[in-house]
Amino acid sequence: MMSPTQPPKPTKQNPSPDPAEENGTQSSEATSSDAASSKKSRPRGRRRGRKPENDNGAQMKQLPSEAIGEDELHRPQPADEPISRVNSQDLYQVMRHTIGRLERDETARGDVKILSRTLRELRYAFQVFRPFRRRRKVTIFGSARTAPDQPDYMSAVDLGRRMAAHGWMVITGAGGGIMEAGHKGAGRDASMGLNIMLPFEQGANEYIDNDPKLVTMKYFFTRKLMFVKECSGVVCLPGGFGTLDEACETLTLLQTGKQTMIPLVLLDHPEGSYWKDLGKFFDKQLLNDGMISPEDSALYKITNSVDEAVDELLTFYKVYHSMRYVRDQLVLRLRAPLTDEQLEAIRTDFADIVKKGTYEQRHALPEESGEKELAAYPRLVFNFNRRSLGRLRMLINFINGQALAESSVISSR
Repeated sequence: MMSPTQPPKPTKQNPSPDPAEENGTQSSEATSSDAASSKKSRPRGRRRGRKPENDNGAQMKQLPSEAIGEDELHRPQPADEPISRVNSQDLYQVMRHTIGRLERDETARGDVKILSRTLRELRYAFQVFRPFRRRRKVTIFGSARTAPDQPDYMSAVDLGRRMAAHGWMVITGAGGGIMEAGHKGAGRDASMGLNIMLPFEQGANEYIDNDPKLVTMKYFFTRKLMFVKECSGVVCLPGGFGTLDEACETLTLLQTGKQTMIPLVLLDHPEGSYWKDLGKFFDKQLLNDGMISPEDSALYKITNSVDEAVDELLTFYKVYHSMRYVRDQLVLRLRAPLTDEQLEAIRTDFADIVKKGTYEQRHALPEESGEKELAAYPRLVFNFNRRSLGRLRMLINFINGQALAESSVISSR
């Protein structure tokens, strides 16, 4: 079991290096009349010159298998993108061509600043997260105003501690309240933070402040992208408009297939009804009026129990490991093979989401050759209609619910 580390005494945040300054050059914005505001809005979060410790190699060998995910170099974004070659020179060429067109179009400086900052912000965040690319992470959302003596705060601490004990890392917004609680439970070593620059200067909590695994971002949309791109599961505790936005956006991404299927838990404290009440609203206003399908309720779980939340996250990867699209085929990678009886049950009970043909259990496809650590995993391959995402989640639940002998689990180390 991994024990959380003792947090250091809070210190003032040091600015993260501006991407343009990492090579010893001065940002072009610093030469303009808005240099002062550019300096003020520079990303903050890690000490200059420090890099996150690499989480691969020896550290990966110490993690339980339930904490090891897939290699982000081969992870499609968005989820419905097909597998392609790792070499990305074609995409760099497209980006250079787009920049040239922006210049020829005489794009407004304000628009160019948005694009420039977005690119630099995401590049830096990718760099910070990359050393931990195969370690599973849970993103925790919730109110920054939740006090330490409130039951939701205590639930978040318990959740962070429990997931860190299973080898997972915890990503939060790095502020106070629920965000602080998640990091407090996980401990500094298992915490990653995505802070946001606000007019009232939201600082990082003491459990992640000045840590190299902290990124402070200017834009909410880049921050939200990193929250869902880098995680293997999401847990939402009660919060304000921002928390509702994050929960509903995650649901939207899952429902439309733009996010690889992950577990989403809406967690109330033992006596709370925040998410239960929202679930009633979903049923009354959305489901009854035909705005969502009955199967969409499979995309999330509402619970008052941290035990159930942890079980939902871990059980999701009990047999199911990950998914890829190869041409028009959806490929589910499994940690253990299905029996003939289980495969036949799937062919019968989930025929409605197959566009043509049927389900086949196969070895790794040639297009998946880049992920050698997953080569031994059996595959469930079928032509998914790309529409019934709630039913797809139900299929994954069915697969995970099958009896599994420990000796049949295949390691991805």
